Amino acid sequence: MGYIGSHVTSLLLQKGIEVIVIDNLDNTRLEVLDGIESISGKRPIFKQMDVCDELRLKAVFDEFHDIGGVIHFAAHKSVSESVEAPLKYYDNNLGGLQKLLKYAVLKSIPFIFSSSCTVYGQSETLPISESEPLKPPTSPYGNTKKIGEQIIEDCCQAYEGFHAILLRYFNPIGAHPSSKIGEFPKGVPQNLVPFLTQTVRGIRPVLRVFGSTYDTPDGTCLRDYIHVMDLAEAHIASLDYLLKNQNSDSCEVYNVGTGKGVSVLELINAFEKATGKKVPYEFADPRPGDTVAAYADASKIKTKIGWKAQYSLEEALKSAWEWEKSLERIE
Repeated sequence: MGYIGSHVTSLLLQKGIEVIVIDNLDNTRLEVLDGIESISGKRPIFKQMDVCDELRLKAVFDEFHDIGGVIHFAAHKSVSESVEAPLKYYDNNLGGLQKLLKYAVLKSIPFIFSSSCTVYGQSETLPISESEPLKPPTSPYGNTKKIGEQIIEDCCQAYEGFHAILLRYFNPIGAHPSSKIGEFPKGVPQNLVPFLTQTVRGIRPVLRVFGSTYDTPDGTCLRDYIHVMDLAEAHIASLDYLLKNQNSDSCEVYNVGTGKGVSVLELINAFEKATGKKVPYEFADPRPGDTVAAYADASKIKTKIGWKAQYSLEEALKSAWEWEKSLERIE
């Protein structure tokens, strides 16, 4: 029920698919359920619990005998925080995955894993394709995704009938067009766009741009920013692909991105153009664990699953700002 999960849940409910949400509310709010219901006209079954709680997790799988698919989002996701608190990330991101797999494998339930482009480390080739050799991740967060992928691949090989898709997505931004759900972090945002929108709204004094002398066109990091609605559709298309047995391998890997690298300064300029708002920013030292440039070759998922990004960068940033403004009535 976090950022990406809430958008996927809304789309699934709109398609008439029943959804069971498991969330410990570590980095989201219970009110998100109201937004989901307002959009879809339906409310998901909600279990407030931790996926690391094996007894309660088993009870969910025992209660619901006809689960058609599992989409796993329950991971801590801050690169900088993972550098400072690696054990927190290894315990949650890998421990929760293993417990969830135990029951998905037992019932051969199709499995979609929320992976990340961080598994590539600092790639020497751009855009990055799925065949790019994986380099050592630059953060514990990235390492949990890399190890998580290996665990799932091992399970697919060991357990006949168990199939999975690993979605390596790049940088999700934006919000639902209704502005009823969006990125709603607790405390100081760890991601660029919510920090930017909070800065423009006056919650934060200034946006810090980490690094200004990288080997990029304007000296700032390059990323592939994808609208969260596009990303949500990619999850649903991938699950449908598995349910229709269209996969050729038991475990398949796909990048999910736009295929375009955008610098931090370009993103700031695009936001100002899309919204008419100025962004106060200043340069700061690079952060440990950050990669310099990462953007996707997304041709494989288009060819095999039939998905491609539809939204523009400006549309994504405009929706993020509309969502940010809507939060004034909540806070």
